[in-house]
Amino acid sequence: VQLQASGGGLVQAGGSLRLSCTASRSISSMNVMGWYRQAPGKQRELVASITNGGTINYADAVKGRFTISKDNTKNTIYLQMNSLKPEDTAVYSCYVRVFATLYFGQGTQVTVSS
Repeated sequence: VQLQASGGGLVQAGGSLRLSCTASRSISSMNVMGWYRQAPGKQRELVASITNGGTINYADAVKGRFTISKDNTKNTIYLQMNSLKPEDTAVYSCYVRVFATLYFGQGTQVTVSS
């Protein structure tokens, strides 16, 4: 599975961005899809995930601000990020899990200025 992420950029604190991640094949049967992020000098953090059944989980740091969704017809998952904070600055990578195998897309940089 190949994943193509887009939508990162530079935004002021309080602003919004929407990340997209398109898979090279149907996502309807993929077990879990989601987003990680990694800031310089920090460990990779799971930001949000969604299962093929629609169960959603968020990291505490983004609850109420970020929304994950998917569009099976477009083989795409999204991460709507609102009320962005400087501490959200990181490289964001999408992933999917198909049974026991994880696939990662290339990262997209999100920079939030104060």
